[in-house]
Formats: sequence, C-alpha cells, structure tokens
Amino acid sequence: MSLSSTGRAATRPRARPTSSRLPVAAPWRALALALALALLTPGAAAAARIWEGEARRDGLVVRVALELELDAKGPGARAAFFNGDERVRSTSGSLDGERLALDFAHYATTLRGTLAGEELRATYSTRTGPWALELRPRRAAPAWARGAPDIAGLWTLPTGSKKGEQAYRFIVRQRGSKVSAAILRVDGDTGLLTGGWTGERFRLDHFDGARAYVLDVVPRADGRLELALQSPYGPQSFTAIRPRDASASGIEPSDFARHTRWKDPSRPFTFSAPDLAGRQVTERDPRFAGKVLVVNVTGSWCPNCHDEAPFLAELYRRYRGLGLEVVALSFEEAEQLADPRRLQAFVARYGIDYTYLLAGEPSQVGEKIPGAENLNAWPTTFFVGRDGRVRGSHTGFAAPASGEFHRRLRRDFADLVEKLLAEGG
Repeated sequence: MSLSSTGRAATRPRARPTSSRLPVAAPWRALALALALALLTPGAAAAARIWEGEARRDGLVVRVALELELDAKGPGARAAFFNGDERVRSTSGSLDGERLALDFAHYATTLRGTLAGEELRATYSTRTGPWALELRPRRAAPAWARGAPDIAGLWTLPTGSKKGEQAYRFIVRQRGSKVSAAILRVDGDTGLLTGGWTGERFRLDHFDGARAYVLDVVPRADGRLELALQSPYGPQSFTAIRPRDASASGIEPSDFARHTRWKDPSRPFTFSAPDLAGRQVTERDPRFAGKVLVVNVTGSWCPNCHDEAPFLAELYRRYRGLGLEVVALSFEEAEQLADPRRLQAFVARYGIDYTYLLAGEPSQVGEKIPGAENLNAWPTTFFVGRDGRVRGSHTGFAAPASGEFHRRLRRDFADLVEKLLAEGG
C-alpha cells in the first residue's frame, strides 16, 4: 500500500516535527468521550446513556446505537451516532417538551421525533431518503451465542466492481462471540460493522448517520465465508477467501497507489476554481510557490471524505511550517455549488484551515483534472513536489475501522510528504 514515488530522498528538512508519525487516537480518549455524554433530567445526576434500537427503510432493518445528551438547563439537545470508537456528532438541536430536533449540518441531515419517557421515535432524513428510528435506553450489552468459530484476520472478497477492482478486502477482529469488521474498497471502508455469533451465523450492523449496512457471515466447511451484505443500494453477496488463496488464483485487491495514475509525469498539476468566498484560485497563487502540495479530490456528500478530512487537517498542521500546502478540490451537487451550506459546515466541523475550492460537480471530475487516468474513486489524493510535478497518488481513505491499513496509510502519507519536503529544502 506504499505510495508510488520516484526514489528515496537522502536528506530530511532541517527543521522537522518531534515525531514524524501522526498520533493514533488513544483508546482512553474514546472512552472518556463516551463517558462524557449523558442523558440529563431536571434534578437527576448525569448518567452515561446509550439509546439503541432499529432504523428502517425500504425493508432494510439496521441495528442502531445513539449516544444522546440532553441539556436540562435549556432547550439545547445533542447526539452522536456510533462508528466504532468514533462519533458522528450533531451540530445543533433543540428539545421542546417531547419534540426533539437534531441537525447534522456537515451531512445536511436532520432528526425529528418525539422523546416520550423511555422511547424515542424519529425520522432521520438524508439526501437519499428518510429512515424511521425507534430507540430505547440500553439496559445491557447484546448477548451472543457461545461457541463461535474463529474468523478473525484478513480476507479477500473477489468481485468485479464498476471501478475496475478485482476484489475487496474484508478485515475481521474477533473476541469470543463478538466481532467487528470492515469491508475496504478502493474508495475507503464501510465504517465499523459490529455484532456477533447467533449460533448459525455472524450478524453485523453499521449505522453512522451516513452509511447503513447489515452483514450476515456464514462460515463454510471448506474454511471460506459466505457474506450477504444489505444496504440502501441493494443486496450484494461475496465468498470470502484467504489472501494467499486469492493470490494463487491471480486475484488481488486494487493497489491504492496505482489505481489512479498521472498520465504524463512531466506535466504539472494545474487547477483553477473559486474558494468559498468566491475568489478564483490557481496553482500559480503565491501561497503555493515552491511548496509541496497535497491535492485532495473530495466532496462533502462522500462518507469516506468525511473520514479523511480530520486526518488531512492534522497533516497540514504538522507540516505547513516546513513548506506543505493542502488543496481540496471539492466536487459538489449543483445545489451545493449554488449554496454550499453543507460544505461550509463540513469545513467548520473538521477544523479545516487549508485551501478549499469549489471545483465543480462530480460528473465533471475528468474534465477538470484531465491529467489523471482512471480517476473514479472518492476521495483521491495527489502528491505534488516543489517543482509542480505529480510524484504520487492515493485512492480512497482507509479509516480506523480498517485497522492496520489505516495505520499504514498514515505512515505512507507522512513518509512521502517528508520525502518531498526534503527535496530542495
């Protein structure tokens, strides 16, 4: 998964961060965040509460867990959907009697419902359609059957995707009867699917406010797995095999560093697009002169782009003093280009202070970036040297749900940025 580049720099920049690695969030931090969220009622002490139940839409029923925090001192209300140790938090909300309203402005989604005693009934509205939610406070952790077979580790899911992939990756972590997993594609992963052994199969779910999946995993006698994946986009089925068996058959998941290529290495990366204030910005802007550029092809409609944005913001803060600039070329729907409220909330939510440009609609990506070949994954990131030439690319973003692939991505991004900063530094 290492990034494609030419050679290896012999020197490093004179000044450099104390650590060349971006820190991985500590487990205690996620625990502290979870304990900090509470359901507050007048006269009652704060108590951490998790509301859980089901989200229904078009016949698909997904288990959903929601952290809910209500402010007893006023009309404010806040909540967060789960994505493993991460939280997708609301940006604003209100509680008027039993009527609950929550907004997730960075996704342009809303939750409207009734909170009566120990029952929450609500509609969660997204750009692809509404979900009906029925939630109650969690009384105990889910109980799973004993005697689960061991399916932990890395698997290959042979497939023929529209983006030219031969296979996906299936990453499984298991502790007894409990399992967490993610399917990693060239765009990124599904978010963390969690569940356990029912006695006949593993049942896993994911609902983070942007993505919804139900996955059944049935172990076979020959050591393979049968997967049935349901989502709002329709059912899919896979047979999971171990990577060594897939390789022996000539089946390999896409290389994130080679899926999208720059056609002519001598051709510089150029762009021209307005920023959120309407000012036209190009690669000739003085702020980019002699700098290393990380150019990110993204969109606020894309869940994997939400996964990546905090990482890029962190990368920029760490290396900007050494000569790094990050440029986001955001491809949005026509209504967002006319009134980019969701994108503005996206930028604010993730603390983005690098250059953000409205590049066009998603269908225009090939027209706007003609130098790229097979540019069909969201997000895609290009690494541009101080001389303006493209020195590497990376498709998708493997989030923390992808385990070692996420850690490797962090290392690879840092290594290539440091290498490019050292050149001419």
